[in-house]
Amino acid sequence: MRDVRDVWTLIRKRVAKWRQDPVIVQSVRSAAAATVAYVVALQLSSEAAPLTAPLTALLVVQVTLYSTLTTGIRRVNSVVAGVVIAIGFSVLVGLTWWSLALLILASLAVGHLVRVSEFVPEVAISAMLVLGVTRVGDTAWARVLETLIGAVVGLAFNFLLAPPVWVEAAGESIEDLARRMRRLLIRVGEEAADNTPPEAAAARLHEARELDFDIVEVDAALKQAEDSLKLNPRVREGLLHRVVLRTGLDTLEICTVVLRVLARTLTDLAREREPSPLFSPQVGAAIERLLAEIGDAVVSFAVLVTTDVSRSAESAEARLAAELSSATATRDKLAQLLLEEVQRDPREWQLHGAVLTEVNRMLDELDTEHRSQRLLEELDRCTREQRERSPRLTRLRERVRIPRPLRRNRSRLAGRNR
Repeated sequence: MRDVRDVWTLIRKRVAKWRQDPVIVQSVRSAAAATVAYVVALQLSSEAAPLTAPLTALLVVQVTLYSTLTTGIRRVNSVVAGVVIAIGFSVLVGLTWWSLALLILASLAVGHLVRVSEFVPEVAISAMLVLGVTRVGDTAWARVLETLIGAVVGLAFNFLLAPPVWVEAAGESIEDLARRMRRLLIRVGEEAADNTPPEAAAARLHEARELDFDIVEVDAALKQAEDSLKLNPRVREGLLHRVVLRTGLDTLEICTVVLRVLARTLTDLAREREPSPLFSPQVGAAIERLLAEIGDAVVSFAVLVTTDVSRSAESAEARLAAELSSATATRDKLAQLLLEEVQRDPREWQLHGAVLTEVNRMLDELDTEHRSQRLLEELDRCTREQRERSPRLTRLRERVRIPRPLRRNRSRLAGRNR
């Protein structure tokens, strides 16, 4: 009996995990929407197999509600435009090789005129499919009806069954980026404390440059998360979540740039001092410790910006503050050691000063007060842009709902980052 209960508990945990997986949720929603659209089209369309309806529903039910609304409108416009063009060509010239070429050119041109964006080829596809049938009139309007059915069912699924929110996936991408940065910082620090050949330093520089590709991937995940927060009925204060994640990624991106410059500085220093060590033993040990502490602070910063206002966020804030304090003390010690070393041997004083400048820049970017100020400025900027872009909607929101929660969360967030 106990084994059965354990198996049942494991199954429930696995199902609960699947229900939280955005990929699985999106796949189930898309399949269900396409099936429902096909069933509805069988009742309303004159076609024996109205496959345009499930096809449209499958394409309309996108990852986010915002993209679903915009995609559904553009897709319906593309299909209707293609059908109208096909009707005109069937009446005037019929289907020949030259009329097909003119049809495709006209459809692509009209697609750009009606601004259907990525669905420009769909205009030509719809026109060719309709022109290729015998009963043009009936088939054309049946295709329009099926497209409308698919679009309506897709939109209904997003309103009744809200799309998954991809914030957690974006947060995991940001934390993975921070951990990769930490590992690289630790390796750079270890090599700075050793007799590093120029080839090894150049390899670290190459790794630092490759972080740019990681930034692009994280940025794509964050854009998907930002879209999932727009117009989503399950999300409150989506603007706050978007700004917190976006400013957090911006900070990490700046840190990756500084890390790349630091790796370049150490590479130049290794070439200048070959075959001697980069630094004296005391300076090398201080740099190794400092970069390890900065790496820990980068991870704590990523955890802080991807965690809601809760005990976990408070713990991440306290950990980040302690790590920044420790790193600042180590930085001060390193500055004194570098000054003494430059006084003894001033040949590479520019490179030594550059090392200190770059670690200072990373500490400044991770500073909680700096982040708090930047976050509030970004919130004010986004709010101002929303008001300027849609003043009527802003006035309606202010009448229906007093935005006290946003102000309260903004003040809590500002206090959390101090």
